[in-house]
Amino acid sequence: MDIIQPQTYLIGLVVLLVIVAVLVGRQLLRVRNDEMKLIKLEKQDASSSKDAAELYELASVQLRKRLYPQATSTLRKALRQLNEEPDEAKALIENALGFALAAQDNFEAAVGHYRTALKAKSDYPVALNNLAFAKTRLLQNEEAIKIYQEVLDIDPQNKTAIKQIKRLESKPKNQLPETSNNGGF
Repeated sequence: MDIIQPQTYLIGLVVLLVIVAVLVGRQLLRVRNDEMKLIKLEKQDASSSKDAAELYELASVQLRKRLYPQATSTLRKALRQLNEEPDEAKALIENALGFALAAQDNFEAAVGHYRTALKAKSDYPVALNNLAFAKTRLLQNEEAIKIYQEVLDIDPQNKTAIKQIKRLESKPKNQLPETSNNGGF
């Protein structure tokens, strides 16, 4: 009995250390891959003109790295490069641009880009969630609830919309919004 307890403790400790090592290793690889992709895409950006898809890819990496001003600039370039791409491409870029602006606390400009994304693709729940979040930050809670209801019309299981409606309906009308972004680009 005396030997089993320390062995169990050591085995548990080794298992815990292996799990932590795997999680840390995965995160390091993810960060390294983003860094390598960012370097590669920025080199290509400096050497040649890019199409909208390549610029969107670069901006996506910049957003993951939280380089919001650079992502905003890249996404604006991507919008200028849009030629005959489908409306879904414009919706993706406009939504990402809105997300980058919202991350810089420019919610009024973000709302405009979310609306443009929704003109290009009206059944885009991510853009609707982002628009509702921006409206919440602008203290337009009633309108945000209506937008979240639209999300639920498209996707009845949308967890973000369900959670935010409950939160907004239980909140006093003059309370300031929470500071975390619930959406995603």
